[in-house]
Amino acid sequence: MPEVRCPGPQGRMSTIEQAKSGSVRSTEGASEGVKGWWNGGRAFLVEVRNEMRRVTWPARREVYATTVVVILTSTFFGLYLWGLDLAFDRMVNWFFRQFGGA
Repeated sequence: MPEVRCPGPQGRMSTIEQAKSGSVRSTEGASEGVKGWWNGGRAFLVEVRNEMRRVTWPARREVYATTVVVILTSTFFGLYLWGLDLAFDRMVNWFFRQFGGA
């Protein structure tokens, strides 16, 4: 069948081209909307379950070690930032006392 083109604005597909590409919906698929959604959701969950089976889960010892590292690092940086805040606070207060701030 020869291709029929309808004149239209530059860069836009005609209605016939849209129908050929599948970007125009037909009314016959409306009754399959719920079935398609249900089957698509079911397929998604099946794929998720299959992917979860392939996951390599860390050992208890590895989880413990990384948890300790996170806690120690967080504590270190918390104390470091607290010290910087305290030092800057004292410098600003000293500056205002020396030069007559509010």
